[in-house]
Amino acid sequence: MLRSLFSGISGLRSHQTMLDVTGNNIANVNTTGFKSSQIQFQDTLSQLVSNAGGAQPGAGVGGTNPAQVGLGVRVAGITTSFSQGASQLTGRSTDMMIQGDGFFAVRKGGQTYYTRAGSFDFDSTGQMVLPGEGALVQGWAATNGVIDTNGPLTDLKVPAGTLMAAVASSQATYTGNLDSAAATGTTITRAIGVFDSTGNERQLNLTFTKAAGGWSMSATDGTSTNAYGPVTFDASGALTSPGTFAVGGVTVDISKLTGFAGLDTVAASTQNGQAAGTLQSFSLGSDGTITGAFSNGLKQVIGRIALASFTNPAGLEKAGGSLFTTTVNSGNPQLGAAGTGGRGTLAGGALEMSNVDLSSEFTNLIVAQRGFQANSRVITTSDEVLQELVNLKR
Repeated sequence: MLRSLFSGISGLRSHQTMLDVTGNNIANVNTTGFKSSQIQFQDTLSQLVSNAGGAQPGAGVGGTNPAQVGLGVRVAGITTSFSQGASQLTGRSTDMMIQGDGFFAVRKGGQTYYTRAGSFDFDSTGQMVLPGEGALVQGWAATNGVIDTNGPLTDLKVPAGTLMAAVASSQATYTGNLDSAAATGTTITRAIGVFDSTGNERQLNLTFTKAAGGWSMSATDGTSTNAYGPVTFDASGALTSPGTFAVGGVTVDISKLTGFAGLDTVAASTQNGQAAGTLQSFSLGSDGTITGAFSNGLKQVIGRIALASFTNPAGLEKAGGSLFTTTVNSGNPQLGAAGTGGRGTLAGGALEMSNVDLSSEFTNLIVAQRGFQANSRVITTSDEVLQELVNLKR
């Protein structure tokens, strides 16, 4: 049988595969996080008709090249392009787009997958999931607002009713200036709310009274009252005593007070306690941090989304649902926070669209169609030659 007949068949098969790849790219032109594929061809074995001959200068004979006949074409590989896709603004707080390298890690059925599609939702238990797949987004849960990115990954959850525990106040700070030129008998009272271990709030009041020799001070938290003084300053207005004192288990720091003339700016600055609160809303940061807003008016970190990077992302295997799995040629995932270790940053309220280039894909359609057509002509011509051979014997 003619070798050209089988070469044409191999060309039909290869260009059919090219059509399949191109068609799949076009079908996923609007798929979130989709990465297009490209096909490469290579020739198959070549049949050696005659070997190469070496030159023989003494005999006046030159060298000859080998004569070979190719036996067709085959698919060398189908590679995935991980170029950045265009961004699409959605306004949804749970939509995340990776700007740069990296993949979201998700768990489904005990196996970890990786994806560029960041369209997340929450299920009835507060777990962050991929819609359609139900895969659980992986990251690090915060403990009292602190995240350990060196710890193991866990399923991210933002359940409604998450509680922020009460914290008893142990420190309070007053800052500002006491007017050294104030009239004798002037009284200044400043208050700050402090909390006990159950979150009950009480007022801590500092009262400054100007006497002939300077300022005196008393403090009360509603249960105990203590007098302190005098409050003294040096010639440059810096406080000399007292710097700190305790009121009802709260250490009060007034070391930042000054004693210049003509200014009265004493104010309660900070305290480190808080009332209990429940989660009311949340936001996603550019580093994947999930921050919750609680009913006590405070915000606290709840968790952080993990990103994975690979030495050879083209070695990942597509698993459907815009998911990828690792292979022996992709390398192990390098997990970490967004913006670290070469991983991209995250943009909230946006999604990465498909990186399919329609103009290129339609051109590939034409190339594949013409390649298929040309190979079919090879088969037709080979058939006509065989027909002529058959007709030699009538």
